[in-house]
Amino acid sequence: MLTLKTESDAELAVAAAQAGAAVVRSMYGDSLPRFEKTAGDFATAADLAAEKAICDVLRTARPDDAVTGEEGGQQGAGDAARRWLVDPLCGTLNYAAHTMLVAVNVALRLGTDITAAASADPFTEEVFWTDGERACLRRDGVDEELAPSPDSRLVDVNLDPPFPNAPAFRAVRLLADPDFVQEFRPRVVSTTLAVAWVAAGRRAAYITDGHLRDSVHFSAGIALCRAAGCTVTGIDGRPLHTGAGGLIVAADRQTHAALLDMISRQEPSDR
Repeated sequence: MLTLKTESDAELAVAAAQAGAAVVRSMYGDSLPRFEKTAGDFATAADLAAEKAICDVLRTARPDDAVTGEEGGQQGAGDAARRWLVDPLCGTLNYAAHTMLVAVNVALRLGTDITAAASADPFTEEVFWTDGERACLRRDGVDEELAPSPDSRLVDVNLDPPFPNAPAFRAVRLLADPDFVQEFRPRVVSTTLAVAWVAAGRRAAYITDGHLRDSVHFSAGIALCRAAGCTVTGIDGRPLHTGAGGLIVAADRQTHAALLDMISRQEPSDR
């Protein structure tokens, strides 16, 4: 069994994610108030309550740290070296439709690096965590190393906006690519829990468009996958947060190369 030093940043990320997950789990199935954000996007009372629970844990342990929350925005100094990125309920549309596919994400950015992160599944009560070097799964108080694997051939594709590289790149076109259909099987769960699943060997890869630097949604999963030894780049194969942006995270180099080749062959516009 692996152990973490008490009060370490990684342990704090785990504790904060578990606090948020407990709220999400306890409010599941209730008729919850909704708070409109943009067209087609909203938060529920569970999002807000979970973020409060997470921030309470973080502020108690690290009162001088800054926090960026999906719902509450930035708190603390704008140029803070230590900033927690909090997504209290990734998969709100799933949750509101009584679908148990969500994640609670907590990540610490120290300077320009994510040095600790946790992604919790409220319903299995699993927590995927990293201290920046190791990537582990905590289940029933026991930690085990994550082991990426391409064997499932399942590739999760994010079809939710925004799509900053459209029409040159559209993730949805991969689903109709003959080579993709022959080599992989698509999945669309619409939560960044699927990013953690790549690190855990439950998905062969994950693909999304978007600008993901300091993303409350993706920072935890990206950190997990990097620590687990996955291949992680933008959609154009360049280092993350450069070039076209977006994300390809794959269990191994071969899977990544195959997906990158399919993406590079996309037509520059829809026909």
